[in-house]
Amino acid sequence: MNLPDKILLALLSAIIPAITSCSLTPDPNPDQVKILKAQWVNPYPVGSYAHFTAEPSYPKTYKVFKDATAFGALDEENTRVEIILSLQRARIYNDDEIALDYPIASGRKTFPTPPGRYRIVEKVQREKQSNLYGTIYDSEGNIYKNDADITEDEVPEGGEFKGAAMPYWMRLTWKGLGMHQGKVPRYPASHGCVRIPSKVASAVYTMLSIGTPVSIVR
Repeated sequence: MNLPDKILLALLSAIIPAITSCSLTPDPNPDQVKILKAQWVNPYPVGSYAHFTAEPSYPKTYKVFKDATAFGALDEENTRVEIILSLQRARIYNDDEIALDYPIASGRKTFPTPPGRYRIVEKVQREKQSNLYGTIYDSEGNIYKNDADITEDEVPEGGEFKGAAMPYWMRLTWKGLGMHQGKVPRYPASHGCVRIPSKVASAVYTMLSIGTPVSIVR
């Protein structure tokens, strides 16, 4: 074998393994790429309000944020409530510190909750019932109509209307606007009132006083 042939053989010996190794390199697994892209670490300290609101599930989450120290120190002088309709959440402040952040359900499209500045003017813990909305029963005690509006729906002869229960009622206006315990889907669903989930309704009712300022914002 002459010198040019030896040089050519040496070059081929170097090139062929490189080509082979490149051609055998597996393509990235699409699922692995998705996993890598999806990985995200919350940069804020666990337990902080910044961490709570930075989570991808916020504000749709049913979870509640509570600063036990700030919440326990609420009084008539430092407490205010902010209801944010666009987020369907409420925040209770101790001065400028957030003591509680929880989900709410405001009025649906046909019964919108009016934004504005209010104060709690009445509190009724258990026996409050709606005098407008509830359930109509027939003369035999069977449900005739759920989600009834007594101003529009007729009660059958011998039947009765029972107003919807509104425990932990906190009135904001004498025209029927208030806050109370109720079902809280993650969208507007009430007849205008602000519903509070059962897991925090009692605590919220206890810590808020008559005269507490409540702002409802879009």
